[in-house]
Amino acid sequence: RTMPVATTNLRALTSWVGIARLSAVVLSCLTFSLVASTGLFGGPYGTWCMFTWCFCFTVTLLVLLLELLELYPLLPLSWDDFTSAFSMLAALMVFTSSVVYPATFISSPCSGNPCARQAVATTASCLCFLAYAIEVSLTRAKPGDISSFLSTVPGLLKVFEAYVACLIFSLLDAYSGKPGLMWCVAVYSICFIFTLLIIIFTVGRCLTYIPCPLEKMLVGYNFLALLMYLTATILWPLYSFQGQSRPNPCGPDCWWNKHLGVTFLTIFNLIAYLVDLIYSTRMVFFRAP
Repeated sequence: RTMPVATTNLRALTSWVGIARLSAVVLSCLTFSLVASTGLFGGPYGTWCMFTWCFCFTVTLLVLLLELLELYPLLPLSWDDFTSAFSMLAALMVFTSSVVYPATFISSPCSGNPCARQAVATTASCLCFLAYAIEVSLTRAKPGDISSFLSTVPGLLKVFEAYVACLIFSLLDAYSGKPGLMWCVAVYSICFIFTLLIIIFTVGRCLTYIPCPLEKMLVGYNFLALLMYLTATILWPLYSFQGQSRPNPCGPDCWWNKHLGVTFLTIFNLIAYLVDLIYSTRMVFFRAP
């Protein structure tokens, strides 16, 4: 029995997508190395930022190696969907870390060698986000091409919706005992679960086992999710801030700031589901010949 011969695909490194991934690997490595050298990344926010840079570095490097050695066809998943979803997720995660890290750990006035390294790390993180954003734009499906669902606008929006829901979960605080807030949490949870299942089934090539027209099912789901988020957009600020003023002082862990963050994130996801519904409807009912 002959052994399979390993081949090398240099286009994985020399194409524009490959260059963007190489840049992301170098910049994420530079970022977490500089932050680690300062030792100033304690607490939940610092841990999240460090995890983001290390996670994106590891997965992107693995993607490059699998494409360089042409081993990705052996994996039981849709490679194009996986890489599109990951690049979108990485862009969102690095963008969040690029905002959270300097806001949390860089003090004013800023001076000295540790502060300089923090500033360079923040700059490298912003450039890393730009590299992932370029990869998303390069791999995004052209109009009319639905061979890779997660590279289309509705597919990328699914990743955005799931990520924003995760941010909402991280900010939820003191909602029990209030029916309106509990309904909002149920909305966030139900929509997150269904959106995550769509992503997992797409990457795992399991959509063919769904016994109904997938495109029309997605349109129906987006419409219901839009209505549910519309109710949450109204009820969450109504029940959160009714009859309560902002505490003074109100630090980073203040319940007011968290509830305000959930309000804005709910609006972001409402807009995302609206755009998702519009694009999905156009893809299903208004296809160009």
